[in-house]
Amino acid sequence: MGVIMSPSKNASRLCLFIFLLVSGTAFADVLDDIVERGSIRIGVSEFVPWTMKDADGQLQGFEIDVGRKIAADIGVTAQFVVYDWIDIIPALQNGEIDLIAAGMAITPERALKVNFSRPIAVSGVGLALNAQLTENLQALSELNRPEVKISVVKGTLADSVARTLFDRASIQTFGDNEKAEEMLLENRAEAYVANMPAIVFMVLRNTEKVSIPINEPLVASSEALAVKKGEQELLNFLDAWVTARTSDKWLLTTRDYWFGTLDWASSGAE
Repeated sequence: MGVIMSPSKNASRLCLFIFLLVSGTAFADVLDDIVERGSIRIGVSEFVPWTMKDADGQLQGFEIDVGRKIAADIGVTAQFVVYDWIDIIPALQNGEIDLIAAGMAITPERALKVNFSRPIAVSGVGLALNAQLTENLQALSELNRPEVKISVVKGTLADSVARTLFDRASIQTFGDNEKAEEMLLENRAEAYVANMPAIVFMVLRNTEKVSIPINEPLVASSEALAVKKGEQELLNFLDAWVTARTSDKWLLTTRDYWFGTLDWASSGAE
C-alpha cells in the first residue's frame, strides 16, 4: 500500500528541492563566470610586502604572486583592483571583485560578512614607536594615556587591537598605511600599530626614527583569502588550492621570499 504524503510535506520537499537546485546553480555560476570571462577580479590593498608598487608603478608583493598563481591554476588572467582597506569588503559584497587577497586576518566579525578560505599564513599585529617622542618611555602602559597618539589603518585587525590595548589613548585612523606611517615618521604620533611584517620593514627603512619595543606580535592571527557569501564553488576551489600549494611548498617559499628577505627591495618598491 502506497504512502500518501500530506500537501504540506509535499510542498516542503518541493521547496527544498528547488532551493538546492537553485543554490547549486548559483554556486557554480561564480567560478563558471570567471572561466568564461577569462579573468578573476582580485581586490588588494597596499601594505608592504603584501601589495606594493615597484619603481615603474607596477604592483608586486606576496598577495600579487598569490593572485597570479590562483589565476594561472584556473587558466585565466589576474585582474587586480586596489582599494582603501575600509572599502575592500563592501567591494566584494557589491560584486565588484571575485576575491580578496590582502593579508586579511580571520575574525568572527569578518566571517559574518565574507567566507574565508583555509589559512594561507600566520601573522600578527606589531607595535612601532617614534624613537624621539618615546625616548623616555619606561613601559608600554605609558602609551595608554589620552595625550598619546597612536596611528592605525581604519578597519584592520590592528585598529581593533589598538583600541583594546590602548583604550585611553588617542587612536588616529587612516585609509591606508602610507598616511598612518607618516604620522609616526613626522613626529605626529608616538606609536603605530600594524601587521608585524609591515612594522619590521618600516623599522629597517627608518632605523633612526623608528623602534620596536617588543619583537613578538601583540596579537597573533591567521590570514586567508575571502569570497562573497554563498560562493561555495569558488571557496571549494580555493580551499583545494591552499591545500595543494601548501603541500608542494609553493606558499612557504613564496612567503619566505617576501617576508624573510629584502631581495625584492632592489626592484625599487615604494
